[in-house]
Amino acid sequence: MKELPLADVYRLIEPGPVVLLSTRSRQGRSNIMTMSWHTMVEVAPPTIACVVSSNDLSFFALRQTRECVIAIPAVGLAEKVVKVGNCSGRDTDKFATAWFTPLPAEQVSAPLVAECFANLECRVVDTRLVNRYNLFLLEVVKAWIDPQQPTPKTIHHIGHGTFVVDGEVIHFESRMP
Repeated sequence: MKELPLADVYRLIEPGPVVLLSTRSRQGRSNIMTMSWHTMVEVAPPTIACVVSSNDLSFFALRQTRECVIAIPAVGLAEKVVKVGNCSGRDTDKFATAWFTPLPAEQVSAPLVAECFANLECRVVDTRLVNRYNLFLLEVVKAWIDPQQPTPKTIHHIGHGTFVVDGEVIHFESRMP
């Protein structure tokens, strides 16, 4: 074994695909950000924990409105996803630049992202860890999939601008639903 710097531990434990988080402020301004730090914490109702930096514009809209959309992009959108993650909504209207197309959601004011294969409309259900860790708990209140993208591959951030793509699918018998 060789010692690993503690700052690199997150690269080993990334829980899921890179996603986009869209918000709409009370003033009506939509924003979208790239997010990698999230995980499922409950199956029913589906509940997701996510970390949104207090330096991000989306943090303020999420805290203010207590709702968002998590949109899941396929690998073909990777370059656009990284571009969104490398700029700030403070100086760039990311939807207006035509990087992504907003669609109206049903249960929340934040927009769906047309190009993504799945969109999850979410409401914040717990903020007790926001002040300490910027961690929000989100309940999915409506879920959408794009039937035109039946077997999408997702990207996973492993740090320092490096990503991996979903690989071979394997199945084992499971008692979990």
